[in-house]
Amino acid sequence: MNVYDKLNELGITLPPVATPAAAYVPYVQTGKLLMLSGHIARKDGKPWVGQLGLNMNTAEGQLAARAVAIDLLGTLHGATGDLNKIQRIVKLMSLVNSTGDFTEQHLVTNGASELLGQVFGERGVHARSAFGVAQIPLGACVEIELIAELA
Repeated sequence: MNVYDKLNELGITLPPVATPAAAYVPYVQTGKLLMLSGHIARKDGKPWVGQLGLNMNTAEGQLAARAVAIDLLGTLHGATGDLNKIQRIVKLMSLVNSTGDFTEQHLVTNGASELLGQVFGERGVHARSAFGVAQIPLGACVEIELIAELA
């Protein structure tokens, strides 16, 4: 299935590539690999602030991770001009702003992983790491970076 047909079916509109907030670029291509810088969770255009285990629960974190995945898709589109050029989502690295006793970072990250699987099918199944961290820039609850392989 065409990736854009799937996005339409899911009611997803891709955002433009965000302007970096510091000294980095949104993505770098080397050979067939496309590496996207970390994207923080945003809600209503602002950082989605919160800490899992303190003032956010796992379900809210999953929604935030899904929102990050949509932003990552926008950057992938900006980098390639056509998401159908993506051969495979290779890996995600997820940072979850969480308390020391919160242990469901992997479940939070499922919000992004499941969406990528829906959009790309088998090409969206990826390797992944999910970490709990003490803080993320701007107080965001989740930050995710992505590596994709181009066809």
